[in-house]
Amino acid sequence: MKRGCWVCRVINLVLVAALVGLAYLIVVPGNIEPHADGRSVVLLNPDERNKVLGEMRGLLETVQAVVQAATMGDMEAVSVASTAAGMAAARGESGSLLGKLPLEFLALGMGTHKAFDALAVTAQETDDPMVILEELGVIMDNCTGCHAGYRLGIEGQDREQ
Repeated sequence: MKRGCWVCRVINLVLVAALVGLAYLIVVPGNIEPHADGRSVVLLNPDERNKVLGEMRGLLETVQAVVQAATMGDMEAVSVASTAAGMAAARGESGSLLGKLPLEFLALGMGTHKAFDALAVTAQETDDPMVILEELGVIMDNCTGCHAGYRLGIEGQDREQ
């Protein structure tokens, strides 16, 4: 082994640590700033904000469809609605948008989509509406947690509203 190899290893280690640190600073927090109400403002351009809000409205519409179908005992409709809001609905997001979202926000969102996929499976395995509503209540914990911690803002706008 060459004597100078330890210097190369140290330099490589420092470079890797710097890259990991930079990635952490860029990816984990996302494009956010604090708000007076205690939540973090996720800063997006208008199109990105509309896309995220549209996705949230779609999830709320799914909740409504699931509740209505469960109360009527229509587990097939519960499964169909839940599948539509599952991971298939999360595919195709742009890298630039994902890079602006904090890691916790993304985890809550992806967790919600996965939970809707799981709810679709549960609906195929049970005829008990209370099982569906209980599982939906757990999914709603993600929604309320996200809304309690975050709000959406427009990049470059005054956010004291």
